[in-house]
Amino acid sequence: MIFVILRSERGPFFRDYTGKSREPLSLHFMNRKTLLNIFLSFILIAGVSCSGNKKKKEGKEAPSISFIEGYVVTPSVVDETIGISGTLKPFEETVLMPEMPGRVVMINLPEGQLVKKGTMLVKIFDLDLQAQLKKAQTQYAIGKQILDRQAELLKADGISQVEYDQQDLVVTSANNDIDLLKAQISKTEVLAPYDGVIGLRNISLGAQVTQSTPLTTIRESDKLKLDFSVPGKYSQMIHQGTKVRFSVEGDDNKFDAVVMATEEGIDQNTRNLKARAIVTAHSPSLTPGAYASVELRLSQNRSALLVPTQAIIMKERNKSVIICKGGKAVFVPIKTGVRQAGNIEVITGLNAGDTVVTTGVLFIKPDMELTFAKIK
Repeated sequence: MIFVILRSERGPFFRDYTGKSREPLSLHFMNRKTLLNIFLSFILIAGVSCSGNKKKKEGKEAPSISFIEGYVVTPSVVDETIGISGTLKPFEETVLMPEMPGRVVMINLPEGQLVKKGTMLVKIFDLDLQAQLKKAQTQYAIGKQILDRQAELLKADGISQVEYDQQDLVVTSANNDIDLLKAQISKTEVLAPYDGVIGLRNISLGAQVTQSTPLTTIRESDKLKLDFSVPGKYSQMIHQGTKVRFSVEGDDNKFDAVVMATEEGIDQNTRNLKARAIVTAHSPSLTPGAYASVELRLSQNRSALLVPTQAIIMKERNKSVIICKGGKAVFVPIKTGVRQAGNIEVITGLNAGDTVVTTGVLFIKPDMELTFAKIK
């Protein structure tokens, strides 16, 4: 029960916590000793109340984690690679078209089969040209005989030099006509430009074709080209002879290729450098036109410091990790580099031998005591 001492004209009286007035205190009862005891009671009650509040505040401890895991940072070998997309192309690919219009009289297009260089694939009607060729050859032969006789007469002064020169011109013209007709006849023959595989044919025997009619496609089968583009900041690292690795969809194997050439400059629209590599590997999955995932190794670091990706604390402007120093948590800002599957390279901020917290990083506060359940 708490009482409050009040004074009035009737004398001192007290009021309890309910607010009800009690009988006036007698003067002999309200002596100094009684007032001192009441004052001390107030101080004691206030002290007990403050002590209770303090204990409640001290009872709110920082959150703790019973089991956390750590990772000891050790130097590792890391290949700095970038992944880019590419396209497989035949090393040589040609759409065959006739050089002269006409009717197809012969077809030798074994679809999907290998043909040798110089093999006749398509023949256009040329009997009219053959007849003209024979006529020109006959004229040449007669003119040559006349020229030979006139050469004997010229020696005996039987004819003038002018007459001989005119006949020589006739013979030369006939010979030129022969060469022209042979060239026209050769245009009626479509030959394989190199060793390659014939694609699907687009014509049939007896078809009328023109110079713009696609007959078929021939592709070189021994080698493939790999075309890809590299970001401009890596352009200095790509040159003739650079080795790259790639894979194609549906095949888990890795294939090798060697850069054969690059463009002279960076594309202004994409800011990329176009490069081309030679693929010498043979596999059914390596088909012209297929999408390729290219891995380009830029450099190798044999003392890289890797940490699990779950140990990284992402912030707005920087990244940090928690390391254990003297049994307590210390937050360390870091800079990262190459990212791998499950790990990431730390360039600055860590040293070999540091123990990095990998679990419960969001619940740990600075200087919290750490107890590891497992350390890798």
